[in-house]
Amino acid sequence: MHDDDAALALQALGWILSDEPRAERLLALTGLAPDELRASLTERATLAAILAFLTAHENDLVACADALQVPPAAIAAASQRLEGTTA
Repeated sequence: MHDDDAALALQALGWILSDEPRAERLLALTGLAPDELRASLTERATLAAILAFLTAHENDLVACADALQVPPAAIAAASQRLEGTTA
């Protein structure tokens, strides 16, 4: 796992959690309770799920990328690496 990918996923999570409806949607789609999410933030699968959540919703992906000042493609690439679909 690239440390940069993990850091990006954690930054993205902060952005996701800044909006309650979006945060609730993340929890609903991942099936994680808030405590489970907190406890699993060092796990590759959780970090991948956070970025996959964004890549599945283009509006959120673009808005998050803008807020974090990274290209949307950087988030998508990190998601793929965390999921193990690319090197």
